[in-house]
Amino acid sequence: MTSPDAVPDPTAALRPRLPSPVQEVADERFGRRGVRLVLKRDDLIHPELIGNKWRKLAPNLAAAAGHTVVTFGGAYSNHLRATAAAGRLLGLPTVGVVRGQELADRPLNASLARCVADGMRLHFIDRSTYRRKAESATLASVLRGIGAEDAYVVPEGGSNDLAVRGCQALGAELRGSADVVAVACGTGGTLAGLAAGLDPGQRALGVPVLKGGFLGADVRELQVSAFGGPRGDWRLDERFHFGGYGRTTPGLEAFAADFEERHGVAVERLYVAKLLYGLVVLTEEGAFSRGTVIAAVVTGAPFSE
Repeated sequence: MTSPDAVPDPTAALRPRLPSPVQEVADERFGRRGVRLVLKRDDLIHPELIGNKWRKLAPNLAAAAGHTVVTFGGAYSNHLRATAAAGRLLGLPTVGVVRGQELADRPLNASLARCVADGMRLHFIDRSTYRRKAESATLASVLRGIGAEDAYVVPEGGSNDLAVRGCQALGAELRGSADVVAVACGTGGTLAGLAAGLDPGQRALGVPVLKGGFLGADVRELQVSAFGGPRGDWRLDERFHFGGYGRTTPGLEAFAADFEERHGVAVERLYVAKLLYGLVVLTEEGAFSRGTVIAAVVTGAPFSE
């Protein structure tokens, strides 16, 4: 396949807003503890390729120029939607391999319908096969099944070496701006790159939105693959998944609505709300010393049908 360095970067034509802006919010839940909260507004990078989706997809899309892009996700995957939108904007054919063969016989939900409207071809596979998708034989079989043996494959969530190095720029943009940089985590690629881009003395905090306790090993593996070894000072707090991926509670909904009313910032529920809620709890627990500046990365925006 052609080296990404040998062709122009097609994503430059999309005019991303980089570096993304930093917005301070005055919130007494932080202020009374002597802590300042700023928002890293990655949701403003591009209206359709939002937040960490831009940072992870852009280098992969540059590498994929001239090829079909095949990627993976569940029925409500933000990553599938972003990849489909990117394909439409850049004229790249895209295929989304969706977890759950049973979904093929059901009406598409709003998220998958948006993918189709953006030109993505959907291919449903059973959950057992999906769990083995990273195995070379299984992946080859899936690609044969969709007639895309020469496709450029982006993993679930977009987290590969190119994506992790792309997220390193996020940390670099926040050098000198915060003591702690916090981000919600799905596959761990954003945290792995973010931590690598920060200055010594800055700390990265990941808030997983999935249950399981496996993400620490994944982040370490991603850093080894992308950089050859561990990078940066980072840790995870696993308490704020609210039941797992795609799940919320009435309490989280109320928290997000209150934050929106206080600060005039739309709060995406599956990632960003859990991050902000976790930061409020940690601040009230005294996890941050007085004078600490926390930057919360706004990685996405609410999905509008």
